[in-house]
Order: sequence, then structure tokens, then C-alpha cells
Amino acid sequence: MAAKDGDGWTECALGHRHWGVHGASGLLAVHHDESGTPHVLMQKRSWWSHHGGTWGLPGGARDSHEDAVATALREAREEAALHGDGLRVLGVYLDDHGGWAFETVIAQSPERFPAKPANSESSELRWVPLPEIARKKLHPGFADSWPDIQEMLRPETVVLDVANIVGARAEHGWWSDRHGAATKLLREVARLRLTHPVLDQWYPRIVAVVEGAAREATAPEGVEVVAALGSGDDAIVDVVRQARTWEHVRVVTADRGLRDRVTELGAETVGPKWLLSQL
Repeated sequence: MAAKDGDGWTECALGHRHWGVHGASGLLAVHHDESGTPHVLMQKRSWWSHHGGTWGLPGGARDSHEDAVATALREAREEAALHGDGLRVLGVYLDDHGGWAFETVIAQSPERFPAKPANSESSELRWVPLPEIARKKLHPGFADSWPDIQEMLRPETVVLDVANIVGARAEHGWWSDRHGAATKLLREVARLRLTHPVLDQWYPRIVAVVEGAAREATAPEGVEVVAALGSGDDAIVDVVRQARTWEHVRVVTADRGLRDRVTELGAETVGPKWLLSQL
């Protein structure tokens, strides 16, 4: 395993020629302005490069020791002098050609930070508002995947009604040790790789609301814990209410009254089975 051992041309099962013997990935940095409009940092490829003059994402060949996120961040540093500071990875979209794949790493950016070409592979870097992207001359691979990817740009939050989920799980003795049952659930969720219908890897913000005897449950890495001072339902509603209008919030609960309250605020609801079936 060595740096740049992924450089080279290869052919996929569809007969297409691709750069990157181990596959490739790119960074899609997205920032939502105050109106909720997404702006994507796009790269115009230099005229001499493969599909020169088209617009796409900073990216390139994956080395054998890297995953998609590491490759995308490295390529962004090399091509646009970008670093991962402040970026939050939302997910990875897999474009599989059969024996070769391009992975788009979608990452939320808190600002439209300055960007300019850091090497000769780019002729321009620009934050492009979502409505303008389809009007540009796009790299063919990016153009093919863009209809799916553009639907995945909203940050997503999954809110767990821990008391309701633990009750639905109905493990023996949970009612006499609610703190222990909640702690066990949180640890399992922290290790869980949630499935998504479009993204190959999905990294939503996970907020777990605990109440009553479980209020002292600690937050494992990757899970935010909110200890309800009063009603757990009220605390969940507050979490949903604090979300930005362009965020997608999914509340996991079977409580009908709570489902009605958060749906009125624009959240989606799913039952505990959605989570428990993945543990």
C-alpha cells in the first residue's frame, strides 16, 4: 500500500475507461444559505484533462489504503487547497459501474469558504446555486448521478424517543432498569450503520431523548443525548422545532399523539421497528 498506487486507467464491466485502478471519489461540499438554497462547490476541469472543460467535483483516484472519505478530502486538498475543518459528512453516494465505482462524499459546510485551483487539474472553482448546476456543461459521470444526488443535499436528523423504543423492544426486565435498557440501546445505536434507500453510507445526526429513570444515560460517541427535564414528548418537539426549515427530521416513535405533534412541524415519523430491525 502506497500513496498514489491508485493512479492509472482501468476498464469497468460496462466497457468504459476510468481513472483510478481502485476506484475514485470526489467531495461534494454543500452550503445552505439563509433562504435554504443549496450551493455546491464545483470544479471546472482544465482543458487538457479527461473531459476537460466540464464541471464536476474535486476528486480523483482512490489509493488502496484509503476509504471514500479519505480520498475525497485528500483530493480536495490537492486540487483546491481545501481541508476538512468544519465539514460534516452526510453520506456517500455509490455510482457502481461493475468492477469500478465512483463514490461521491456529500459534506455539509458551515460557510461558502474561499476556494481556488491549487494545481493544474482545475481551471476554476466556484460555489454554484442548485438551480444553476443543471445548466452547466457537466462531466458525464456527474451528470448521470446528479438527479439522485441533488435529492440528498439536505442535512438529516434522526430523533429517538428512547423510552418508547425501549418499551417496544420489550426485553425482559427493562421496566425495572430503564437506565440500563436505555444505555444499552444508545451503545448499539452508536455502533449501527443505518441503511438508506439511496446512499451507500449514511451519517445522519442522531439525537436521543431520554426521560425519567433513564435521564442519566450518557452519550456514546456519535449520539447526542437530550435529558428531558419534564415530558419526553415536549423535549422531542423542542428538538424538531429547532431544526432549520431545509433540514429533514425523522422521529422514531410509536406514540400517536407525539407523531401528530411533530408531523405538524414538518417532521417525518417512523415506528420503533424501523430502528430495531437494523440492530
